[in-house]
Amino acid sequence: MHDKQSVFSRFHVRAACAAGLAVATLALSGCASFRDTSPLAVAARQEADMREAEKAKGAATANAGAQTTKVTRLQKFLWVFTPYRPDVQQGNFVSQEMIEQVKVGQTREQIMFILGTPLLTDMFHKDRWDYPFYLARGNGELTTSRVTLYFKDDKLERFDGGNLPSEREYIARIAGPSKVKVQVAPPADAPPKSTLPQK
Repeated sequence: MHDKQSVFSRFHVRAACAAGLAVATLALSGCASFRDTSPLAVAARQEADMREAEKAKGAATANAGAQTTKVTRLQKFLWVFTPYRPDVQQGNFVSQEMIEQVKVGQTREQIMFILGTPLLTDMFHKDRWDYPFYLARGNGELTTSRVTLYFKDDKLERFDGGNLPSEREYIARIAGPSKVKVQVAPPADAPPKSTLPQK
């Protein structure tokens, strides 16, 4: 009987200590205080506001067009010791030629015909379509772009994301520079060359 009471009393002591520790942790973390107006708390809030402003600035930069991050010499050297890494492409590639066809006032169907189905459609922002693109080369080079379209009354109101690569630049980035020489057609007034062997 005495053993049951000692185990029971030890359980109550442990539970009380755990509850006290939880209350002390909440009080020290600031969750229990209504509003902290100390200079340290104000500085922390200002720093958080600055971080939010930097995030908004980063989003504006992402919508500015395609950005490519090159690999440093040290990274190139260290890639010798890593396994093979394939190229990874995600999202919708939107070229400069495609974005030049987009005009304000076009319908959603016309935009979908030109750019394809948007990768991101948000149920809370039904009048916004996003076309993000991400290409990570096996050598560490990273290319990202983002095109955002805004609709009003099912017509294109405005769009963000210019300065995109052309289709030729994109293919050259994926496949590398072309090794095939392009033959130039002779002028129209030049006499045709004979393909028959000469005697």
